[in-house]
Amino acid sequence: MRFTRRRVLTILGAFAGAPLLGGDGRRQELLPTLYEWNGTSLGSPARLMLCHPNRAAAERIVARCAAEIERLERIFALYREDSEVARLNREGRIEAPSHDLLLVLSECQRLSALTSGAFDVTVQPLWNLYASHFFGRRPPAPDGPPADVVATALALVNWCGIDISARQVVLARPGMSLTFNGIAQGYVTDRMIGILREATFDRILADLGRSELYAIGRHPDGRPWRVGLADPRQPENLATTLDLRDSSLCTSGGYGTKFEPSGKFHHLFDTATGASARHYVAVSVFAPSAMIADALSTALYVTPPERGLKTLASYEGVSALVTVPDGTVRHLSARTRLPG
Repeated sequence: MRFTRRRVLTILGAFAGAPLLGGDGRRQELLPTLYEWNGTSLGSPARLMLCHPNRAAAERIVARCAAEIERLERIFALYREDSEVARLNREGRIEAPSHDLLLVLSECQRLSALTSGAFDVTVQPLWNLYASHFFGRRPPAPDGPPADVVATALALVNWCGIDISARQVVLARPGMSLTFNGIAQGYVTDRMIGILREATFDRILADLGRSELYAIGRHPDGRPWRVGLADPRQPENLATTLDLRDSSLCTSGGYGTKFEPSGKFHHLFDTATGASARHYVAVSVFAPSAMIADALSTALYVTPPERGLKTLASYEGVSALVTVPDGTVRHLSARTRLPG
């Protein structure tokens, strides 16, 4: 079962006066330097915007990027039965894991240790439970799954139960399963940026997964790339606009994927209780790596604030904007002290 997410980041004015290179290869002749590719990445809409004087070079590089996305989907996509993570979840083990899987799992384990298990890639049984409850055949009980059923699913959530080596990855208990939805899209974004930089592209905006952006250099008209953050209480409206340059920006919010209209039950789970996390309504992270920004936006959202700052301080060059339930927006960095 696949669910769409609300767009929580928006590109503002990116296309004014620019030629667009769409999926059909057609071009609108305006300015000669900005090209756009549209596709999907891990099931979500994806865009790459590239500035380059040579159309053929731009076409070749976006083809390489599309091929890399396809390769990484065969590792991290839950909805593909042939992916590494799907086989691992189905069989409880996988032999000769890919370098990419091991690298991302290693970062996940680090974050789990830093957050005392609040960030946990084995949280998928809770997702399966809530999805089954709210989207099953029977009308759902509005107060969520029964407590004993939640407890049963929560017993399968334990990041320490992943045995990782270069030879194999093994899950400790039958029924355990992983999701990389809180980190993989950022990893894919980093891979796109790496390919483009190697090819000497120096003005780039990558927009993957509805909540992951990476900007390099400036827009072709000389201004920074400008993006908008959705208002988490009214996601159809913008809360603020930001200029982004040589950085990634990733946002997590319970409003992105809701199991029911009120938003009380959403996809970002508190692993201490099995319920949806309530510390924040949105967390946006700026970081040199999109994988780190993606993972930290999820980790900070589900981590109690007093531990979240310690987690943030463990990464260099990272800061965050968090929206607390009363609507107050706070800027967090390694130097931040919590109120009280």
